[in-house]
Amino acid sequence: MFVRRLAVVGLLALASVPAVPAAARAHGSPVTPISRTAACAGNGTRTGAAACVAAREATGGRLGAYDNLRLAGVDGKDRRRVPDGQLCSGGLDAYRGLDLARDDFPATKVRSGQRLAISYRGTIPHQGSFRIYVTDPGHDPAKKLTWDDLGAEPLAEVKDPPLTDGAYRMRVRLPERTGRHILYVVWETSSTPDTYYSCSDLVFAEPVVKKAAARKTTAPPSSRPAGTAASPARSSPAAEPAGAGPAGGAASPTPEPVTGTPEPTTEAPVLVTAGKKTDGTASLGHWLIVGALTAAALVAAGAGLGRLRRRRI
Repeated sequence: MFVRRLAVVGLLALASVPAVPAAARAHGSPVTPISRTAACAGNGTRTGAAACVAAREATGGRLGAYDNLRLAGVDGKDRRRVPDGQLCSGGLDAYRGLDLARDDFPATKVRSGQRLAISYRGTIPHQGSFRIYVTDPGHDPAKKLTWDDLGAEPLAEVKDPPLTDGAYRMRVRLPERTGRHILYVVWETSSTPDTYYSCSDLVFAEPVVKKAAARKTTAPPSSRPAGTAASPARSSPAAEPAGAGPAGGAASPTPEPVTGTPEPTTEAPVLVTAGKKTDGTASLGHWLIVGALTAAALVAAGAGLGRLRRRRI
């Protein structure tokens, strides 16, 4: 009897205690381009990457759920609530390993000017705005991310995009960049007091134009294949200063190095002076002149002999 009464009292006491709510379900994170949370955190898809292993070790062996990196009551004051150097973790201790300054976090290859498709996985739908940033040209991946790296204004802001096939889908035009950068997304929900933060690593491809220019300048302008004759020098009325172009305009492009066999040049005709030998044989004009001079000398000698005879007689 006593046991029954004790059980009833216990049940009544238990019923009077307010129910403890279950842990809140997670809500979202970018999966394209893949974020550090989607790659490394709980239920991440690339947890075996070296940077992800290091991130877990820095966080005591495990990271929080990939889609639960959020702060309550931020109310748009992100720069006050999230300290420099802790942007990827949102300042949350359970994600601090994501703030490591490393250049080997799983990354997405992109190019300048690309309309980047963003797929932000939403495990629970919320209304709100997405503020999207890209690090400035001077960003150094060997240093932790700061607010100054992102500039004063977001690259784009998207309000209440529809949830399609489990994700919020957006596009943003990427600015001109090279090397490694970070796409930073702030999702401020309006249907809850929560704001979500994420870092997605990007690798910008080198522009094709720059690659072509680099190939053009690999060989020095003065180089030419062995055995190739140099082009004849051209005279100019006056030498131009280095870097100057004709008539004060832009500099002339550097001549391409000579390749292959040079084109044959037309030689000017050689004028042979009468009486000179060019190949060991006298010219016809030479002999005609010599013959005329000899004949004149003989006639003069004959005339002289005739006058001398007349005087003797």
